[in-house]
Parts: sequence; C-alpha cells; structure tokens
Amino acid sequence: MTAEETADRTREVVLVTGASSGIGRASAVQFAERGAALVLVARSRESLEQAAAECRAAGAREVQVCPADVLDGAAVQAAVDRAVTSHGRLDVVVHSATVMAYGSIEDLQPEVFERVVDTAIKGTFHVFRAVLPQFRAQQRGSLVVVSSLLASVTTPTMGAYNTGKWGQLGLIRTVQQELRDLPDVHVSAVAPGGTSTPIYRQAATVLGNTGHPPPPVYTPERVARAVVARVADPRRLKQSGFANPLIIAGFRLLPPVYDALVGPLLKVFGYARDSVPPTTGNVFAPVPEKEATRGPFVGI
Repeated sequence: MTAEETADRTREVVLVTGASSGIGRASAVQFAERGAALVLVARSRESLEQAAAECRAAGAREVQVCPADVLDGAAVQAAVDRAVTSHGRLDVVVHSATVMAYGSIEDLQPEVFERVVDTAIKGTFHVFRAVLPQFRAQQRGSLVVVSSLLASVTTPTMGAYNTGKWGQLGLIRTVQQELRDLPDVHVSAVAPGGTSTPIYRQAATVLGNTGHPPPPVYTPERVARAVVARVADPRRLKQSGFANPLIIAGFRLLPPVYDALVGPLLKVFGYARDSVPPTTGNVFAPVPEKEATRGPFVGI
C-alpha cells in the first residue's frame, strides 16, 4: 500500500447504521483499525457507547454516537448532517440496521410483519435519501448495504424478513441504475449467509423457539471484511458465503426440489433447541443486553 493510500484510509469519514451489534459493529471496528473517523448509529445509546469504546481501542481517529432508528427519516438525516458538519464530508456509509421475525404468514402478528418489512425497505430508503444528496454534492462516496442470502431465496417461517430483503434489494438495484451519471459514487450490496450474530436470539418468534444460523455459519468479522472491501472494489451484489451460489441455483433451477427440502432442513439446522414464549424480540425496541458483535454460535 502506498503512503497516499494509507493517508486516504486514515482520513476516512464513515457512518455505520446498525453499529451496536453483529455485522454493523464488526464493520465499524474494522474501519476503526484503518484509522477512520466514525459516526455510529443504532437505537440503543448504551450499546453504541460499548461499540464506540471498542472502535477507539481499535484505532479510530474519532468516534461519535448518534442514537437513531432508521425508520425515523429526520433522525437519519441528523446523523448524516452531524458527520458532515464535524468533518466536512462523508466518505463511506455502511447500512446494516435490520430486525427479524420467525412465524408463518398466518401466525405472525401484522404489526410485527410490517415493522420487519418497513425496517428493511423504508429504513434503507431513509438512508438513501439522507446520504445520496451529500454524495452527489461531493461527486464521490461509497454506500454499502448489508443484504442477505434471503434477498435471493425464500424460506418458510421467515416471510417478513424474506419480503423485506427482496424489497430492499430491488431498491438498491434501482438506485444503482439512477447513479450511473456519477462514476465515483458507488452503492454496493453484500449478502451473507448464516452468520454468528445475536440477531437470531433477538428476533421476534411465535414458533416456541428462537432461531439458529443455518450452516455454513460465518463470523461477523468475515462478513465485515467483505463489507470493507467494497469501498475499493464496489459490486452490485456480492455474495458473502461459499454456499450461497449453490443455494440460489437450487432455488432458481430446481424449485420443486428446493421447496421440498427447505422446510425440513430449516427445522433441523435453522432453529435453536430451546423453548421460549411468543415474543416481539427487538422488533419494536432494542434489547441492549443481547447486543454484541458475535452470537453464541461457532462461525468460520
């Protein structure tokens, strides 16, 4: 790496949504290791302060916390404005905020379904609306959205999350087309498979148990490396998981086989062996005590 490239990294101004937990938190730490100035966004101030401490210890030049829900467009705009006011520009945005729910379409509460879908689609819309005018004014910038394998396939009992992620990817692809006149403004999507984050234990569920990332399970740090890499190497959609292309091929090319197998396999590999009453999890409010970079699952 040249001295100029090193200097560019240490001057990076990076905003991360969903920075209190999982892939967002892991991504923030990896940008901190590059010496970036960070603005961390999530709903829980308590968890954000913990993430900020990790980022400072990792080498961040500066860290600010902005508690906000991505469903609040004004709050998202305020976080972007704070980054620009503090540093004069915004170089990178990582949008990782998401919530999840388990339950059939017939059993899931309508308000839970709507909130999961809205967080994925409206939340991403609010991020785009706040960030893209700044990038357009700068004529440069990188925005990386953490998508999912479930933006390309579906699974039973995850209809809310499937719907949200499919809609989010449609929004991403539309924006990528609309930005073709700005060659130095990039919007990328990274789609991980099962990842060892706390989201499975934080999800809403009416199944009587919590979720489990299906194998192969990846660490959030591994996915975060794919997120950070998109700054230098933008992609329309980068699958982060060696099994993802095979699963997508089965879904598209052999739908009867896929449909016959996905339910039984999910019951064996996608649900935890626990027992919990119906819960809305963190869908409507954060659960700080369950937020961390990693969940209790072994990842590679």
